[in-house]
Amino acid sequence: MILVTGGTGFLGSTLIKFLINEGNAVLAIKREQSEIPEILRSSSLVEWLHADITDYFALADAFSGITHVYHCAAKISYQKEDWADMLHTNIEGTKHIVNLCLEHNARLIHVSSIAALGSPKFGELISEQSKWDDGADHAKYARSKYESEMEVWRGIMEGLDAVIVNPSVIMGVGPGKKASGAIFNLVHKGIKVYPPGTVGIVDVEDVAKIMILLMDNGDIKGERFVLNSENLTNKNLLERIAKLLDKPAPRIKARPFMLSIAWRAAKMIAFFKGGRPALTRETAKASASYLAYSNKKVTDTTGYRFKPVDLTLKEMSIDFKTYK
Repeated sequence: MILVTGGTGFLGSTLIKFLINEGNAVLAIKREQSEIPEILRSSSLVEWLHADITDYFALADAFSGITHVYHCAAKISYQKEDWADMLHTNIEGTKHIVNLCLEHNARLIHVSSIAALGSPKFGELISEQSKWDDGADHAKYARSKYESEMEVWRGIMEGLDAVIVNPSVIMGVGPGKKASGAIFNLVHKGIKVYPPGTVGIVDVEDVAKIMILLMDNGDIKGERFVLNSENLTNKNLLERIAKLLDKPAPRIKARPFMLSIAWRAAKMIAFFKGGRPALTRETAKASASYLAYSNKKVTDTTGYRFKPVDLTLKEMSIDFKTYK
């Protein structure tokens, strides 16, 4: 029996769609308030269980008969007020999953992040071998994913049968329509400024398919794989989206001092309006970073060929125009 955590999320729901299309029965974990994507609601192959991954005993009840686990659940936030909960959810939740997989001898595919990878030497691509610098100024989300991954490596040392995947920014069209289309909405509204950094992109369907490939190959264990289709500048990404939406591309490059002013201004506006800042120090820093990622290991190991980013963006633009 297959268990999927984070079953209503963008990646989790896409993964479940592929699993049931192959005739697999799935036990999917979701929080009580999470909405099941419409495409998955009527399937007799999916059983939904309300549980929080930080609740060990609720998870333990779910593990009876489980042989394969896809751990997709995680909290993502760059808002300071969410940091404590995010660290607890991502690290403690993964610890529970690892311990229960060990207890039930279940094979695990753990979804980490490129945020958990280290920094490369100058001019090199970030890969599975890049070393984490514990003294660097990491975003709290990155630290939560790194420490979550350490729980999996701890389990592997104790005999856990597991594989880790480190996806870059996941985009695409999945069962949940709103998952990665926010950037399309920004371009549609006429964004004029672009951040100076770079971004790695991978299609959600590629991530799900590779996870299934890795799960099905029992000879692969105790390994991690970077999942990334292409590396683009933020400017180039926004230009491609603008062309698909027939909108003007942003022409003003945001300088570091502009980003510094912008996130502080967003914080002040949020304080007086009582909301959350649209831009934070961590997101501003990330948008100005120049990082690129290698997918050589996963392509050499599995022979998988990633969907071109242009095709992902084209599919997303059609979906955006249909549902906006």
